[in-house]
Amino acid sequence: MKEEIRKFINTPLAIGNRVINGRLIQAPMAGLTHVAYRELLDGYGGASLMFTEMCSARAVPHENRYVSPVFRWRDEELSQLVCQIFGSDPAAMTEAARRVAAEGFFGVDLNFGCSVAAICKKNCGAALLKTPDLAVKIVTDIRKAITIPLTVKFRTGWEDRPEPAVELARRFEAAGADALIFHPRMAPDRRSRPPKWAYIGKVKQAVSIPVFGNGEVFTEADCEKMIETTGCDGVSLGRIAVAKPWIFSQWRTGRVQEMMMLKNNMLQMMVLMQKHYEPTPAIRKFKKMALYNAALFQFGHNFFKNIFRANDFFEIAAVVDAFFDQSPALSSRPNLNLFH
Repeated sequence: MKEEIRKFINTPLAIGNRVINGRLIQAPMAGLTHVAYRELLDGYGGASLMFTEMCSARAVPHENRYVSPVFRWRDEELSQLVCQIFGSDPAAMTEAARRVAAEGFFGVDLNFGCSVAAICKKNCGAALLKTPDLAVKIVTDIRKAITIPLTVKFRTGWEDRPEPAVELARRFEAAGADALIFHPRMAPDRRSRPPKWAYIGKVKQAVSIPVFGNGEVFTEADCEKMIETTGCDGVSLGRIAVAKPWIFSQWRTGRVQEMMMLKNNMLQMMVLMQKHYEPTPAIRKFKKMALYNAALFQFGHNFFKNIFRANDFFEIAAVVDAFFDQSPALSSRPNLNLFH
């Protein structure tokens, strides 16, 4: 990585009334950025912000953090943890944001980007981009209710042109958003076509608040290119950060990681899954994450198949040991057939 880019990603950044220590943040992902993963990530360091999985605004005010599958955290991570909420009712979203603020989170993030059918059918996530007045009202109402940073994660929209996203960015800023996380894909695309990074630049030019780019940043070269071509204030790392949670530290320091890191990472994830979850959900969650680990390797699909067939962590550990004993070859870029 170019020295000027490494210096940039290590430069502090103000988000609302708080400051983060760098420009690389972890993207929120359903089923993946849970408390076990975040503890692993936190151990490596380097991520300037971490995010919860998306949490239902209707559930958050009544959730018990010790039993909730998604609205749970470690006290020591709160100072750099943002809770992402989803919903379509301004009152419910505001009540949820108040609970998040009262618990001491760094900030609240609004999910206006999820394009999964089950979420959009409830007029949540990316569906709100079809009703921009409602999306803006949610931002406005929450801004009046909380003082902690408020961020918005959103997509290009439902048609392939940047103008609606640019206009929404301006309106989100005017409504009180402190930063934007922008994924330049249409909602119907999911990941069927590459993100159009040029749209990030257009959003950045339209506002004065920080804009984080998101979408298919897998290598240091990708990170450099996104920053240099879009002028974004930072980069939000998703799937690659699940596969390589040390990547924040690696890019910020320039240290090269060894193959053993990949194996130890998976073994440590097993330990943390069992620490935070009962056996059945722990195994299910681990297998979902293992798909991203497997995507890093040539012939990783066979590795994942063997993990998927395992019945418990004892069998999974044996599969992992056997795989790495063969000195597997890494791919230059993740296998996108697995990296979904």
